Amino acid sequence: MAARRTATRAGGAPLAARVFARLADGRFHSGEALARSLAVSRSAVWKAVGTLKALGAELHAVRNRGYRLAVATEPLAARQIGALLGRATLPHVASIGTVWSIASTNTELLGRPHPRHGTSDVLLAEHQSAGRGRRGRAWLAPPGAGICLSLSWLFREVPPDLGALGLVIGVCALRALRQCGVAGTALKWPNDLLIDGRKLGGVLIDLRAESAGPAYVVIGIGLNVALGAAVLERIAAAGLAATDLASAGLRSPARNRLAAALIGSCIDGLLEFERSGLTPFLEEWRSADALRGHQIDVRAAEGALARGLARGIDLHGALLLETPQGLQRFISGDVTVRPA
Repeated sequence: MAARRTATRAGGAPLAARVFARLADGRFHSGEALARSLAVSRSAVWKAVGTLKALGAELHAVRNRGYRLAVATEPLAARQIGALLGRATLPHVASIGTVWSIASTNTELLGRPHPRHGTSDVLLAEHQSAGRGRRGRAWLAPPGAGICLSLSWLFREVPPDLGALGLVIGVCALRALRQCGVAGTALKWPNDLLIDGRKLGGVLIDLRAESAGPAYVVIGIGLNVALGAAVLERIAAAGLAATDLASAGLRSPARNRLAAALIGSCIDGLLEFERSGLTPFLEEWRSADALRGHQIDVRAAEGALARGLARGIDLHGALLLETPQGLQRFISGDVTVRPA
């Protein structure tokens, strides 16, 4: 059995992180009370609140009442997440860590020595300064507003369908969301989670492999929990349609439970993928396919643009596009749904 380690950086956490933890209940806390409980000056509290705002946290400051987060949240806690994992998952978790702020959880795990085969290191962050989506796009996630989670996995040999791993993780994420009471979620090839056509989250796979040896992957999952109106407006201004679990009607989502469900589902999925490849996930993916039957544009990695009718995915996870020139197959690319 793997030795499960949990680590939450709390004692040495910056003041902004400690103020955030006090404000997480969504209630007003006076600057004086915060300063007293944290053994700092009121000026230091004021600066910490400014830091939180600069990181994108939506706070209210009211004279004679103090400060509060616009939306109550649950600080990420490694011990709590570990306690929520199922017995079948625990032997496969080498470590769980939570940090206040980091450049990228994927980058951090990718630079570490890999855990032994069949076990995973898991890392979550309240804030990422260089969080990435596909093709290097920035991923916006203010403290407390989402889940930024990465987990690592070592394949003894490169799986034949490794390029479809993002689709497998998408199915695993849907399973976890359903477990937590979230319905109506769809998948957009190759790596997006949607609700009502708007982006709820995404998957990013980083790979470190040799041609004829083991493959070390780091799987990143970004999930919008309660971004707030200001962040959603910023994303919309960039031309992207986004949503979050709060907008979808999930009141006060328990982030640690969500994180535990994602970890458990992904580890189950990785074990199944190693045994049987993409096949066990195909029907679930196809039933959640948000593109099938829609007119779409596909921009391939080399920049070429193709237009046609989305016809789902093949047995290896490639997107099928019906065009006037015939059926085309894409193993990577960016997809845009064309207006009806």
